[in-house]
Amino acid sequence: MREYLLNHRHTIYRLLNLTILGLSVALVAYLSVDTLRGVEFIYDRGYMTFQLWVCAFFIFDFFMEMYLSANRWRYLGRRIWFLLLSIPYLNLAQWGGMTLTGELLYFARFIPLARGALALAIVVGYVSTNRLTNIFASYSVILIAIVYLGSLIFYERESGINPAVTSYGQALWWACADATTTGCSIYPVTPAGRITGAVMAVMGMVMFPLFTVVITSAVRAHIHRFVGSGRADSATTSPAAPVSEKDASRP
Repeated sequence: MREYLLNHRHTIYRLLNLTILGLSVALVAYLSVDTLRGVEFIYDRGYMTFQLWVCAFFIFDFFMEMYLSANRWRYLGRRIWFLLLSIPYLNLAQWGGMTLTGELLYFARFIPLARGALALAIVVGYVSTNRLTNIFASYSVILIAIVYLGSLIFYERESGINPAVTSYGQALWWACADATTTGCSIYPVTPAGRITGAVMAVMGMVMFPLFTVVITSAVRAHIHRFVGSGRADSATTSPAAPVSEKDASRP
């Protein structure tokens, strides 16, 4: 059985990642609808059941890839965060009768989505043409996911409390401005909003310099290829040096 799975490992990885991607998009859509409609997700039995099955598949994916890995301990050390992000913390808290604050509950709701964002970055990397494109696309996906999820958290926590936040569009504008550290006239007033703002600002300061490095490396590689092709063309088209009679008489 293991030999058969190893022979089809790349296909299995691709199917697993595509399934995770689809489940993550569905989870984001479910979360977005509930947030914009003001639905208390902890009391939404449909959402809690759906999230439980999504997390169960995430855990299955982790152990399947670990089983197919050549070095399982190395895989465990490198991907342990994938497993931690796949645990259905909300369902465990509900089953254990734990009482959590609204902020903790809402942040815990986004943990599986972080796993989905990583899967999306991996899938985008698979379809990239080269390493630089892979890195740029993966960072772009992660940054977009952070901005979007941050705007949802900010809108849910600040709407109705912060007079400057009366629509989701304002929350999205705040998230974009905060991630780019350009500043905004909207300021968070709730603890969850402040925490979200701090996390997004730190992520923005980390991510945007990486974009600069990737773009600089891409331009440098393009210049090297252009210079190298120019030298090769000049070497093939340049006329041969004339041969003197003295040189021609040599054996």
